Amino acid sequence: MDKNTRDLEPEIERDFSQKMSYGSYLGLGDLLAAQHPVSKPEHHDEMLFIIQHQTSELWLKLVLHELRAVRARLMADDLRAAMKGIARIKHIQRSLTEQWSVLATLTPSEYAEFRGDLGASSGFQSYQYRAVEFLLGNKNAGMIEVFAADPQAQALLEELLGQTSIYDEFIRALHRMGYTLAPELLERDITQAHVFDESLMQVFRHVYENPAENWDIYEACEELVDLEDNFQLWRFRHLLTVQRTIGMKRGTGGSSGAGFLKRALDLTFFPELYAVRTEIGQR
Repeated sequence: MDKNTRDLEPEIERDFSQKMSYGSYLGLGDLLAAQHPVSKPEHHDEMLFIIQHQTSELWLKLVLHELRAVRARLMADDLRAAMKGIARIKHIQRSLTEQWSVLATLTPSEYAEFRGDLGASSGFQSYQYRAVEFLLGNKNAGMIEVFAADPQAQALLEELLGQTSIYDEFIRALHRMGYTLAPELLERDITQAHVFDESLMQVFRHVYENPAENWDIYEACEELVDLEDNFQLWRFRHLLTVQRTIGMKRGTGGSSGAGFLKRALDLTFFPELYAVRTEIGQR
């Protein structure tokens, strides 16, 4: 090493005229050309705003990819492989949540200078985010109407609306393992959001009060709780970032803004796994 430089080793590839390169494999030409600020004159901070949301959508695409695999593994009674998938999703969720700190560097004054240029576009219209909610069990057919102008997005959500969630498949796997479950849990309308079921909570109470005999299920329950905890942290961090940036202004997509986001914190994917904590040890 001389003059603080490093010589290229002779084996390092240099000619990619006939070979696949890093950039061509990742499609970097298209990816890095996909940022199109609309403010006139272009505001410096709009690039941050665009990349923040594009990056989130890429992570959501991966979450959807992993959730579908988790669902398939549960259907095949491969519980350990399903939990491995959830472990990966949890790491992705942490990255998504930490990203809010970058957007939070956008001050209210800076955002106000280009917010009006965004028109009616809003994160509320993220179909991938809705798809994640559907796969986790928060079904809401009314959300599909938002995507009437995007047939591909609408078709995806309609497909997921009519499919079981990962919680549905976890419950069905419990049934196949010999746990006694109410028939209505196994035959419920899967186009509706899952709601609390007392009998299911009692099954989980048995699991939690006898962990040694139910270790795989006990461990899986805690993985699911981690998954929901992380999702709620993302929701909460989103709410705080919105409040920090626009206060209580109405959202660009027409929602009430922070108030609408706050109500999302009351939604739950796995209610019995939280309710059971009150019951453990009670006689």
